[in-house]
Amino acid sequence: MTDTLEIVPSADEVASGVRGASAVAEGLADVLADTYRLTFKTHAYHWNVTGPAFYSIHKLTDDHYENMFAAADVLAERIRALGKLAPTRLDDIVKRSRVKDLDKLPSAGGMVEDLAQDHEKLAHRLHALVELAGNHKDPVTEDLATERSAFHEEATWMLRAIIAS
Repeated sequence: MTDTLEIVPSADEVASGVRGASAVAEGLADVLADTYRLTFKTHAYHWNVTGPAFYSIHKLTDDHYENMFAAADVLAERIRALGKLAPTRLDDIVKRSRVKDLDKLPSAGGMVEDLAQDHEKLAHRLHALVELAGNHKDPVTEDLATERSAFHEEATWMLRAIIAS
């Protein structure tokens, strides 16, 4: 008898009608990587922001990182629902992500602009995922990617509104 704690996770065959589940799962994993990196960066800026706009930025980044942390779980679970394994290594997350760290801690305005640019990148990546999912007959991932893109587009707008002159 197999010990229940010795079972190793594996990919599964899921007959949902999605064509090319591997390609869609890869696209989801890329979005998950960006989401995870942007969640961490947002949280780090949340902790370290200072200045006259402290409260606005602190509060907005709180809302953003909480939303993205919850979204990471939904994205990973969608990968599993497609029968594939979600990323398991931090180096894979870093390698897949288009979100990059700055060389030094920026000013409050620099933090806001950096986050806005990253949200914009993620929205673009999600638009590509919508198209990919549609081409592979995956309306569930299309809907998920559309919803996530709307969040990132709104986040970009709100962040840029803070630093508008």
